[in-house]
Amino acid sequence: MYMWNWKRLGMAAGLSLTLIAAGCGSSEEESSGSDSSSEDVSYGEEMDYEITGVEAGAGVVSKAQTAVEEYDSLKGWEVSTSSSGAMAAALGEAYEDEEPIIVTGWTPHWKFSKYDLEYLEDPEGIFGEEEQIKTMVREGLEEDKPNAYKILDQFNWTTEDMESVMLDINEGSSEEEAAQKWIEENEDLVAEWTKGTEEVEGTEVKLVYVMWDSEIASTHVVGEVLKQQGFDVTLTSLDNGPMWESVASGEASGMVAAWLPVTHGSQYEKHEDSIVDLGANLEGAKIGLVVPSYMDVDSIEDLTPAE
Repeated sequence: MYMWNWKRLGMAAGLSLTLIAAGCGSSEEESSGSDSSSEDVSYGEEMDYEITGVEAGAGVVSKAQTAVEEYDSLKGWEVSTSSSGAMAAALGEAYEDEEPIIVTGWTPHWKFSKYDLEYLEDPEGIFGEEEQIKTMVREGLEEDKPNAYKILDQFNWTTEDMESVMLDINEGSSEEEAAQKWIEENEDLVAEWTKGTEEVEGTEVKLVYVMWDSEIASTHVVGEVLKQQGFDVTLTSLDNGPMWESVASGEASGMVAAWLPVTHGSQYEKHEDSIVDLGANLEGAKIGLVVPSYMDVDSIEDLTPAE
């Protein structure tokens, strides 16, 4: 009996040690697995440390390049430049496959209506706060063409208005069709723009704009309104610098595409003495780095520098 108890005790002790060892092994494996799953995804490596930009002269691209220089989390990154159309195409392809992508973005833009996107927080404030989109005209326009001047001065709408036009264009409507549709659906607002003006017959007006989806929408809407009032309207797309220069030199009548104070700040400083500022036609515009919401990143500082 005595021998049997010792034998039994020995077996129990051995079994306990085995269970303890097994338990320790399981805990270590689970802990190791947990640590592995909690590691940050290296989005930078997946994207070749590249931010997808738009035109090289765009203010948002300049600010993105400044961010790359200022943020430690973006050391070794590059901002690729192309066009707003190419940026949108790259975003659409990545979004469809739920692949990581960072683009230079701005609001208003149809992409925010089509995709679930968000701005990365910018603790350093490089991209600035909310912006205004302003109307600028050449000197002397009020005296030469008072009706055109007044319509441009009274033009004012919302982000939702602009994005609805942009989305129609993106989904296949021509710029003129999308503009005419919006005008037909918003006659009361258009009447406010033309209030106090007279119809003309063939008076020439030249508007310039940069090839951003937002400015394509606004310029074509204003252009159609002017046409309905009897103006002979010419719309010309230019790069940022030439757009400002054409208004400042008097070659163009005006533009409704001035993003301030950040995006076109340097251009405004250069030409403010030879251009007439008619104020904001849209409030609450914004620029910054934009990502799809399926990416687990909230701030520019959450990114990792290139190795």
